[in-house]
Amino acid sequence: MEIKAAEVKKLRQKTGAGMVDCKNALVKAEGDAAKAERILKELGLAAAAKRSGRATNQGSIFALIESKEAVILEVGCETDFVANNKDFAVLGNELTQLALKSDSTEATEEMQAKVTETISTIKENIALKRFQKMSIADDEIVVNYIHGGGSIGILVKLKSEKKEALENEKVKAMGFDCALHLAAYNPAHLSREVIPAEYVKEQEEIFTVQAKNLGRPEKVLEGIVKGKMNKHFAEICFLEQPFVKDDKQSVTKVLEALSKDVGSKITVSEFIYYRVGEEV
Repeated sequence: MEIKAAEVKKLRQKTGAGMVDCKNALVKAEGDAAKAERILKELGLAAAAKRSGRATNQGSIFALIESKEAVILEVGCETDFVANNKDFAVLGNELTQLALKSDSTEATEEMQAKVTETISTIKENIALKRFQKMSIADDEIVVNYIHGGGSIGILVKLKSEKKEALENEKVKAMGFDCALHLAAYNPAHLSREVIPAEYVKEQEEIFTVQAKNLGRPEKVLEGIVKGKMNKHFAEICFLEQPFVKDDKQSVTKVLEALSKDVGSKITVSEFIYYRVGEEV
């Protein structure tokens, strides 16, 4: 069957595999992209999947934190010139304020009116693409970080057993470092415990096929698969990744050391990662 170049390119962008390997996988899968992706994984040719898709347009990420709530949102536009425009930045900041005041999870009429008003000024199509809010309890802090002039935005929540520990500068610094880490590594999940069971099952099956393809005996397959799963979790789970400022330790180990230092258990309970134009 004929495999179109666009299909090969899309599979390559998703898996990181070579063009020839992607085409061969699509041929073998008779054009089924999902089956082709699994074939590449079984052959060990696909990179670990990240949560975010590829960027497709211009725009900027904005974030705002108040005492009990934080918000992160994406405003899209047609060109990077507009994304760096002063009026565009004003719009983004106004939208974050309106989003925090709203009880809705969808854009309100007032928010849409702000967008329309800015379009009439800038003369380019603009859209509020999405936004999310994060609650903040008394024993929690949320840190925001905007990277690359608005190309990536992070909200990350830290929780403490003792509220007073949240005032410790080391805890605040850890929150910022976690945000830097998330921007750099873009993990798919917080921890292995929140990964869907069907994904874990599929990945175990893929690693089993990989081990069999290498001619490994049945009696050692379980150990090999377990090792591969642990390595995979360390790639896609925030708490198991090597920490951005000390790659000899996982994020969990760094948090444990911090907890001991400040006399209160400090955990990361939630994060939101936004990248301009990502397919979600």
